[in-house]
Amino acid sequence: MAQYERNPPLNDSDVLPDPLAQFERWLADAAAASLVEPTAMSLATVSAGGRPSLRIVLFKGLHQGGFTFYTNYESRKGEELAARPEAALTFWWDKLERQVRIEGRVERVPRELSDRYFHSRPRGSQIGAYTSRQSQVLQKREELDARLAATDERFSGQDIPLPDYWGGYVVVPETIEFWQGRANRVHDRLLYVRAGNAWRMERLEP
Repeated sequence: MAQYERNPPLNDSDVLPDPLAQFERWLADAAAASLVEPTAMSLATVSAGGRPSLRIVLFKGLHQGGFTFYTNYESRKGEELAARPEAALTFWWDKLERQVRIEGRVERVPRELSDRYFHSRPRGSQIGAYTSRQSQVLQKREELDARLAATDERFSGQDIPLPDYWGGYVVVPETIEFWQGRANRVHDRLLYVRAGNAWRMERLEP
């Protein structure tokens, strides 16, 4: 059984009072650790009927104190967030034996922010986002390939407009937990809980 002994103990005095600044510190560590995708995060949502759903998306930066990602608003996650605008996120950085867990309410980011991000993406990714009916049943891959080619031809020599059905979300955290592995599974867990405009920190048992 693997032991988690990569890091020294995570003491309360080792972390910053602002959990977002602490997150950025840990994310920088993850980026420096040559991970395949340090910005990958699991996103959990719940349907109107209470069925949970989980997938991995990419973190696209902090916006006004929240964690952003982009997707099709008509996808399964988009429909679930419209019905129940709350979510949970988890970052897992195996080489660092660390994870960060976030829970909070979800809002759409301003349209101009979505537009700016959309047009920063490679053209092929813009074509994919414009064309894909995300989460809908597809009979044959060739049908999607044909629609992708049609979109490319339609906007040949032009900018691809941001679709009405595509854009960003921000998860505004109510709690942020920093988890770091320790030997014998007696891990360190520091939980930040929003208290008005401030944060209080608690230590949780492993």
